[in-house]
Amino acid sequence: MRHDDRNDAAAPPARAGNLRTNLFAEPLALVRAHGGAGEIRFRRLVEGSGTCHFIDVAVLPPGASIGRHRHADDEEEYYLVLAGRGRMWRDGESFDVRAGDLVRNRPGGEHGLENTGDVDLTIFVFEVGA
Repeated sequence: MRHDDRNDAAAPPARAGNLRTNLFAEPLALVRAHGGAGEIRFRRLVEGSGTCHFIDVAVLPPGASIGRHRHADDEEEYYLVLAGRGRMWRDGESFDVRAGDLVRNRPGGEHGLENTGDVDLTIFVFEVGA
């Protein structure tokens, strides 16, 4: 997930190797994601590890969103919803998501996510080479 603004207070992402972390204990930075509504809390946990380009955790407060965007034709991205609920937009289709849902964003596809609930929407995001 590339972002418009980053708060540099968060530590840089780890390289793969022997990474061990608790994603709920990591400090999160406030960012505006891809021109979406409001600010989300975000942390890039891992960056650049073979075919896995990155692993992120993001927390969207009620009403916040990750704006519609697309990745390169050789990248696919997955959103795993850990908590909350929201509305996903993907390639012209809109559908509800909730805790436990895994959504694939196809290479080159356009997608975005909005928290439509009244509690935080927490997602685990990873991008891999297609």
